[in-house]
Amino acid sequence: MTASGRRCGDCTLCCKVMAIEELAKPANAWCRHCKPGRGCVIYDDRPAECRSFSCVWLINQLLEDHWRPNKSKLVLTTSEDGIEVRCDPGVPDAWRREPFRSELQQWAISGETVDTTVVVIVGRRMTLVTGEREFDLGIVGPDERIVREFEGTRVVNATVVKASNLDA
Repeated sequence: MTASGRRCGDCTLCCKVMAIEELAKPANAWCRHCKPGRGCVIYDDRPAECRSFSCVWLINQLLEDHWRPNKSKLVLTTSEDGIEVRCDPGVPDAWRREPFRSELQQWAISGETVDTTVVVIVGRRMTLVTGEREFDLGIVGPDERIVREFEGTRVVNATVVKASNLDA
């Protein structure tokens, strides 16, 4: 049980949407050790990567129960830039349903003042959500970065560039 008092229980969506390097498990495919809806068959011996992972719903009691991943089909994680919403590829429009879409947009509006992003990941595609619109970024590779253009604190454009081009 986490500090929030929440437990994974029958929720195993992270075992599908997250990559697990130690197991050579790609994102968006069920882990071979997962029994969907029941849990991990190697739980006591699971990799450190799995031991240290907690989705945002699990640790943040301010998130309402509709955000529970096996209900919402969305696994919320954090990054150095903000919030990542990893959508079950079997339900690719889950993030567009209400109340999720409106709440993500509100988080994006709040985040603009503190330079925090909201990025939705469906399969390998990424979408940057802002207060006013969505930017379909396509597939963003590990060597690429999202660059936002601003008018004040408002994002007016977003592009993807090679990380090496940012250093130049």
